[in-house]
Amino acid sequence: MNTKNQKPITNNENPTTNNQQPTTKNFYLHPSSFVDDNVTIGENTKIWHFSHILSNTTIGKNCSFGQNCVVGPKVKVGNGVKVQNNISIYEGVEVEDDVFLGPSMVFTNVINPRAFIQRKDEFKKTLLKKGCSIGANATIVCGVTIGEYALIGSGAVVNKDVKPYALMVGVPARQIGWVGISGNTLKFNENSLAEDEFATYELIDNNLKVRKK
Repeated sequence: MNTKNQKPITNNENPTTNNQQPTTKNFYLHPSSFVDDNVTIGENTKIWHFSHILSNTTIGKNCSFGQNCVVGPKVKVGNGVKVQNNISIYEGVEVEDDVFLGPSMVFTNVINPRAFIQRKDEFKKTLLKKGCSIGANATIVCGVTIGEYALIGSGAVVNKDVKPYALMVGVPARQIGWVGISGNTLKFNENSLAEDEFATYELIDNNLKVRKK
């Protein structure tokens, strides 16, 4: 993306054509995008082309939203989150710090939608824990929790909770291994130990014990 002509928008300027005033100090909003009332956006966050941030949404610092993203209403996004193109983050979804959402991945918020039945009071909570990554075109069925630093492979369909550091692929998604904080697959020695530049990992009863460096 060409950032040469970026002009950061502050809370003293009008960030959209509709006189909305998000609460923030300093962030970038492309002129083609919209921010509704009662939105908080953290410093150094960038929101690119054709995106819409709906009311009562909170977005942290140092985030990036690609083209054609819709966020909200009533969504919380942490710090350092990277949201690629063509993603909708619906009410009921919470995204913690340092999460990666790959291009065109999908959230849902109702298990059994019907066009002719209103089910807004049945939205299920979906939680993405710190540092996890969701691959391109993956689908996260509502009501699940994705554990810290888990990695969901491209095209997977997640319909149950995912353990921290789990590597998940397939339809429905199944665990095929473990990844470290680095995102690399962990290879354990005869003592069930593995490490990367961030931590040492011990496999105990099919769960990871992590000692950060």
